[in-house]
Amino acid sequence: MTRKRIGFLSFGHYSRQPGSQTRTAGEALTQTIELAEGAEALGLDGAFVRVHHFARQAASPFPLLAAMGARTSRIELGTGVIDMRYENPLAMAENAAAADLISAGRLQLGVSRGSPEPALKGSEAFGHTPQAGETDADLARRHTAAFREAIAGATVVDGDPAMGGFGRLAIQPQSPGLPDRIWWGAGTFETAEWAAREGMNLMSSTLLLEEKGIPFDELQAEQILRFRDAWVAAGHEREPRVSVSRSVFPIVSDEDAAYFGGQVGGGDSVGVLDGATSRFGRTYAGEPDVVAQQLSQDAAVRLADTLLLTIPNQLGVAYNLHLLGAIAEHVAPAIGWTPGGAPAPAAR
Repeated sequence: MTRKRIGFLSFGHYSRQPGSQTRTAGEALTQTIELAEGAEALGLDGAFVRVHHFARQAASPFPLLAAMGARTSRIELGTGVIDMRYENPLAMAENAAAADLISAGRLQLGVSRGSPEPALKGSEAFGHTPQAGETDADLARRHTAAFREAIAGATVVDGDPAMGGFGRLAIQPQSPGLPDRIWWGAGTFETAEWAAREGMNLMSSTLLLEEKGIPFDELQAEQILRFRDAWVAAGHEREPRVSVSRSVFPIVSDEDAAYFGGQVGGGDSVGVLDGATSRFGRTYAGEPDVVAQQLSQDAAVRLADTLLLTIPNQLGVAYNLHLLGAIAEHVAPAIGWTPGGAPAPAAR
């Protein structure tokens, strides 16, 4: 049986609003590094960050991932997700390989089309415009294909003999194993099946642009099963990985109750996103034994090998480590998790 991995997912918010313990971008970055160190000490398996542009959130992941890699030794480091419309594929390939080498092969990079954002045509401000007939999703997939080819060692430019370059050249550095650690953030059944055919791991979205009148976890479980069926049909040799994200708040103190008591007993929500009816998952909040039982019955959590815990990062490092510690102690064992960390990367 595959070992269940658990990590945190931080949006990297910062603001000067009352109560925020993360007031500046610098604090958001340094606190994320400290959270990765603390999560590793707790025995958790992953430290993941969201990526958003034109917002007071984490935006440029690779300097942060490299710093996290330099300050930790075991925990996986990842993104959930990088909006590929914004990326220069070859520059990203260099940055990703460098960060992966610093961490000794611990990067798990989630990429995708990205989520709705405050900027109008934000990727065009970065110099990336869809070609004639392309959608934003097409642009993201084109950039992803070029990035994946580059990290796999594809040659991309002619060498200049006058400067000692001969034949075709690939980007440098290269980090062996990184191509198998790319995940696609999928918000529909179709994109999950496409990711499987392409040979990428599945990072199932916190919302699904599907609505069938069934609970979110069952809808997400169907997406995961479709992904795995498509993976087998595509004939890939390795086993894919699948992650889901959940908001989990065991209430073990008065402070927990003040923050999350109002979310006890909540269910899924349904809304409209990008013109499609979408279903959003519930928050698990309450007494630890109740939360543990509820999470153990979550159909998608049961199917996934990786659970990412969305954290309220603006409540500060100390509180978030308290929260992660409470989950590790009281909740995570109910889904088959044991502390100790992910297997070490294969020797190079």
